[in-house]
Amino acid sequence: MQDHQTSRRAFLGNSTALAALAVLGGLGASRQAAAQATGALRLLCTAPGGSIPDIVARRYAEQLAGRHGGAVVVDNRPGAAGRIAVGALKQADADGGTMLLAQGAVATVYPYLYEKLAYDAGIDLKPVSVAAEATLGLAVGPAVPGSVNNLREFIDWMRTHPGQANYGSPGAGTLPHLLSALLAHEAKAEWQHVAYAGGPQALVDLMGGRLAMLILPEGLLRQQHAAGKLRVLATSGSGRSEFMPGIPTFVEQGHAGLVVREWFAFFAPGATSQTVVDAAALQIRQAAAGLASSGVLRDIGMLAVASTPVQMGERIALEQRYWQRVLNLTGIRAD
Repeated sequence: MQDHQTSRRAFLGNSTALAALAVLGGLGASRQAAAQATGALRLLCTAPGGSIPDIVARRYAEQLAGRHGGAVVVDNRPGAAGRIAVGALKQADADGGTMLLAQGAVATVYPYLYEKLAYDAGIDLKPVSVAAEATLGLAVGPAVPGSVNNLREFIDWMRTHPGQANYGSPGAGTLPHLLSALLAHEAKAEWQHVAYAGGPQALVDLMGGRLAMLILPEGLLRQQHAAGKLRVLATSGSGRSEFMPGIPTFVEQGHAGLVVREWFAFFAPGATSQTVVDAAALQIRQAAAGLASSGVLRDIGMLAVASTPVQMGERIALEQRYWQRVLNLTGIRAD
């Protein structure tokens, strides 16, 4: 597919980001030492401040502070599709003092997407608990005529306008990219993929008419949809979204295999004892209940959820099979 060649732009910065890991490692060691000295819990985060993962991490940090018995410090380690943060987790002591808040894709997608990966998801990442999840939405902007009102009409328009048949994503190998590529595969079409370093700029280009389509977590689309700046044509849940109940799902529109939820979860270093993991999972479930009752994550279209370590492991195994199939069908791979 054309998107495989185009999306490689998103990986040009990976070697630089991974090289920076050595520098960050020294800084991370000092942060870890400071956290241990004060009895603090360090939450590594795969994304920068102000991002959705960062917001989720900080809301959990607030809830966990009273339960952990010490401060909870969010340590942002963005870059290289989460691999910098995973590398920091690998270097951390397996004593319960450090956890990673990451997209589930670090365990479900990346082991099959990347030809070379500096970690083994089954060994280096110990599941603790799911943290939050969101439905994805497919949005079109002013590049697509207002007469296009549903997914079938959109696919037909893309087929008859090959010069404008492009889509954006917040990065090559992200769930929005893979879901878009799977839709193109099912439509038996080749759509040009434009990879961005995150969702905000892609959203600007969608509303500016430079992109035909963009899939993002629906929380990032609701306000612009309500204002008429873009149109959400489908959502990715098994049933309609409680945030956008007027929008039909992919399933309702003939694409039964496009059921995907973006989710974030807590991981511990691989050598962490099950006793420590179970205790942390209990605290996270209590924190999730507090977040669910307050509704603070709903503003970004996320739902606070939690699981046992076993349930999270089962979810990872199930989604690994799903994404292996998607990658095989679309032919997407990364160096």
